Amino acid sequence: PSEVGGFARIDTLVREAIAAGQTPGAVVVVGRGDQTVFQTALGIRSTQPTREPLTLDTVFDLASLTKVVGTTTAVMTLIEDGRLRLNDPVATYVPGFERNGKAGITIKHLMTHVSGLRPDVDLHPWSGYDAAIDLARNETPTAQPGEQFVYSDINFFLLGDIVQRISGQSLDAYLKARVFGPLGMTETGYLPPKTLLPRIAPTERCAEQDAWPCKRPNVEPLRGVVHDPTARRMGGMAGHAGVFSTAHDLQLFARMLLGKGRLGNTRVLSEASVIAMTSRQTPPNLVASRGLGWDIDSQFSSNRGDLFPVGRSYGHTGFTGTSLWIDPTTDSYVIFLSSRLYPDGTGDVTPLRNRVATVAAAALSNLRAPERVKAPVLAGIDVLARDGFKPLVGKKVGLITNHTGRARDGRSTIDVLHGAPGVQLVALFSPEHGIRGILDEEVPASRDEKTGLPIHSLYGTTRRPTDAMLAGIDTLVLDLQDVGVRFYTYQTTMAYVMEEAAKRKIPVVVLDRPNPISGERVEGPTSAPSDRKSTRLNSS
Repeated sequence: PSEVGGFARIDTLVREAIAAGQTPGAVVVVGRGDQTVFQTALGIRSTQPTREPLTLDTVFDLASLTKVVGTTTAVMTLIEDGRLRLNDPVATYVPGFERNGKAGITIKHLMTHVSGLRPDVDLHPWSGYDAAIDLARNETPTAQPGEQFVYSDINFFLLGDIVQRISGQSLDAYLKARVFGPLGMTETGYLPPKTLLPRIAPTERCAEQDAWPCKRPNVEPLRGVVHDPTARRMGGMAGHAGVFSTAHDLQLFARMLLGKGRLGNTRVLSEASVIAMTSRQTPPNLVASRGLGWDIDSQFSSNRGDLFPVGRSYGHTGFTGTSLWIDPTTDSYVIFLSSRLYPDGTGDVTPLRNRVATVAAAALSNLRAPERVKAPVLAGIDVLARDGFKPLVGKKVGLITNHTGRARDGRSTIDVLHGAPGVQLVALFSPEHGIRGILDEEVPASRDEKTGLPIHSLYGTTRRPTDAMLAGIDTLVLDLQDVGVRFYTYQTTMAYVMEEAAKRKIPVVVLDRPNPISGERVEGPTSAPSDRKSTRLNSS
């Protein structure tokens, strides 16, 4: 609610901007971690054919937010997969790009806007995706790579093209499969479907010289069609512009970044990728501080406001009146969405975005830090059960365990696996002290009274599983609670089992358990330096 703390001032700022003709309205959402601490939707979405109030679920043309929400994320996934490298020449993927002195331009130069390319291609009469790529091939740089910071749409429609060439998919399909779909961003993408049209905020009327694909230039505002003229001529799907989205979907994306690449149980980026994207990557000789795609501190980062930390927070803006700023130090974000160009292209929300971010940062600093709810620790057997026993379905399983192997509900690992659907538990193996943990002598072979399964001893006449013990077993599962010291026979048993399984190419699944002495200390005598190599296995 807008009455919370100092956030009420944001409503006032937006209303003043609407009255001054700077924008027809705005949606603002402020979040901290997984919590929405403020949201508001003020003003109108459209006046024709009827007056429509702006709503929180309004769909906006993100303009250049496409660069970071879409293209940058897609590029980083390809880098993580080893299919693309930051220092690869662009010409490796776009044949012919090397002409006119561009052979030295790399992927990183494009992502940091230091390629030396102009801000955009000329808008003389041309149309078609391939025509845009040809124009980029024929560009002559205005500076050497790394010499100047020049924010360029050419950089990012080339990156979008490279994503498509490597993935073999359209940029929209790749992002939906790899990023938007897994995150639940169901209303984010290129070329929005007609079902979303009633909630899409229109932008401005087409100018006569840039009419395509408008049917009636200077009459119809664009609605559901990308505003950016270059992206529009490329068919609406480009690396620099064209993505439509909602405040809700952008919240999911911001929370993923604050979660260092993870949202809940879904990971779309590695922590290393998020750090690289949001840390300075521009050459030290340049004033502008940019990450990979993301803005950190440059002439374009006024949407940071005056109070979010310089150098430790990051964001981006969009020409249509959109912006996103994220501050990991306070675990917070500010989403500002407007269609400031509606209907005649004269709106300007640059001062408003700055003031909104400043007020949000101040209000966030006055909020009590949210209490962190620790998720329960799941032992390996609990994770296995949660995931439907997938590694074991259809397998004949041998289980190495004792009385410490128990699930969160108190059931023994033996009972859990014996009753698991699709899993055939065929044999048990006992370490030192026996299945029940009560023997202080050699452990004899026996049979489990409850399940009737044979119990093979790994602490009797042999310490290793034999051919006879492993006959007919597809997979071995080990669930033993370690005792939290440097060495113990349970680690040795695990090592022997893994060695014998490796000889017979039998997979081994080790079910983790937390260290009972908290993992903060390692007890027991330390090894001499000369012994460390030989004792490494038992020190794990």
